[in-house]
Amino acid sequence: MPLPQPPPLLPLLLLVAFLILLLPAPSVSAATTSTSNATTTTTQQFREAPQFYNSPDCPSITPLHHDDLDPDESDDDHMMICAYQAVHVAMTLDTAYIRGSMAAILSVLQHSSCPQNAVFHFVASATANASLLRDTISSSFPYLKFRIYHFDDSHVSGLISISIRSALDCPLNYARSYLADLLPLCVRRVVYLDSDLILVDDIAKLAATPLGPSSVLAAPEYCNANFTTYFTPAFWSNPSLSLTFADRKACYFNTGVMVIDLDRWRGGDYTTKIEEWMELQKRMRIYELGSLPPFLLVFAGNIAPVEHRWNQHGLGGDNFRGLCRDLHPGSVSLLHWSGKGKPWARLEANRPCPLDALWAPYDLLVTPFVLDS
Repeated sequence: MPLPQPPPLLPLLLLVAFLILLLPAPSVSAATTSTSNATTTTTQQFREAPQFYNSPDCPSITPLHHDDLDPDESDDDHMMICAYQAVHVAMTLDTAYIRGSMAAILSVLQHSSCPQNAVFHFVASATANASLLRDTISSSFPYLKFRIYHFDDSHVSGLISISIRSALDCPLNYARSYLADLLPLCVRRVVYLDSDLILVDDIAKLAATPLGPSSVLAAPEYCNANFTTYFTPAFWSNPSLSLTFADRKACYFNTGVMVIDLDRWRGGDYTTKIEEWMELQKRMRIYELGSLPPFLLVFAGNIAPVEHRWNQHGLGGDNFRGLCRDLHPGSVSLLHWSGKGKPWARLEANRPCPLDALWAPYDLLVTPFVLDS
């Protein structure tokens, strides 16, 4: 039976955007923003987000102690890290995308039926200012249950090959391959989200996606995409390589939205499998994009399905020009500005795409007008 169609998003969210603009800004937090040239440019300040409360029928969460947790972080919020009933969300966190991350967090909490049951796992570069990132998150979301994990860029920097866009070559883009190593063993399932998206539906529905008897991850598949374009002619002309997909119905999927069974990942040592393909890429060029092709090589054709409404991706345009794009047909639960164009950058430049109006209501940035008032 087809799912009921939600009400049109644009009028509703434009109204929300207007109402948010009328709200006072009780407190702000600061975060230094870095450009792709790694030069510090401005200091961004963010409003404190409103707190959203559980509905009466939310499952009771029992905080648990676990040996993996830092004994210095043994308060109730950090004991929630191991709570089985919690909805675990993993994201990378850096100063360049902090504005998008703040909007994504707000959207998750605002549309969650049980926002207080969400636990966030943020992965940041070991060279990043973790205290600044922690203070920024805590100031805007003082009630948020979260932990920051340090990702050593050297784990992957020697494996990265130059891709078609320099932003794709950031070592932190590859941190999603190491979640099973970074997160405590007690975290068995996690929803991974990119920083350039917003949810307009309850993340608990996505987290509950059935993975079947053996799938390691779930994501929306797009079998109408030309799968061959994700790999070079050198890959397809080599029988030992092209046979990788011989017994699989391999389809493209976007790694910016995934439900991952970390127990199965650890058991199958899938981080090593991904690294082996990256090592081969250093010897002979078999793909052009960054962290996506190794995931396709390991998992495509063997993932659990997710409805397309959970990743309306490509809203940032292609990787070269970042042109405006429309929504895909069908229902919408998550909007994803994958591609070169990011909504906050286009809004800042006063050159927004029409769909950027759907992102704007979640923007917690304090504008110069608010700062001066």
